[in-house]
Amino acid sequence: MKNCLCADLPILDYQEALDLQVRLVADRNSGRLNIDTILILEHPPVFTLGRRGGLENLIVSRAFIEQSGIRVVQAERGGNITFHGPGQLVIYPIINLKLLRLKVVDFVSGLEEVMLRTVDAWGLKAERNPLNRGIWVGNNKLGSIGIAVRRGISFHGFALNVNLALEPFEWINPCGLENIGVTSLSHELAHEVPVKKVRRVVKEQIESVFGLKLVRTDLEELYSFIG
Repeated sequence: MKNCLCADLPILDYQEALDLQVRLVADRNSGRLNIDTILILEHPPVFTLGRRGGLENLIVSRAFIEQSGIRVVQAERGGNITFHGPGQLVIYPIINLKLLRLKVVDFVSGLEEVMLRTVDAWGLKAERNPLNRGIWVGNNKLGSIGIAVRRGISFHGFALNVNLALEPFEWINPCGLENIGVTSLSHELAHEVPVKKVRRVVKEQIESVFGLKLVRTDLEELYSFIG
């Protein structure tokens, strides 16, 4: 199994997490950092836009969004508009896909598999949907994927809805899709699911699906590694 740093972080501002990813990708590409990294965290409430855009899929006014106090941030990942908030587990793998001999499409399928196996640990059977990458329960999206790849190094990743507030998804066409719903693990099971337990299972499934051995690190140590 290939060693991979894993930073199991608390709630982290979206822009700080993005800046950290960009620095990790740069150092991985330059050779200054010779090990892959996975960030596991939650975000404060934020709408993010992908390379396909997203503002056209706001179904409330920008003034309403501003009054809600939720920021709107442009991201480099694929996909369209989505929402992040506490109770949603976000995983950012900064991985050299060439060294793992993974094509992008296979990497995305692997991320879906991690989510499918994770929710299956709670007895919930989700599925893939050719309409949009991620995992679904019927017409309701449970987990989203949006990645970017820079010179063979992946960043951004996937977001699994555990017990977050779902109302902000009603203010957008999630992922640019109309007439779909968004759900969470807690909503589907009709009881609270602690994010801490889901973090543990996600790490186990990442190791299993990608053949990695996760080596614990923290934010302070990560910043000491990168330029």
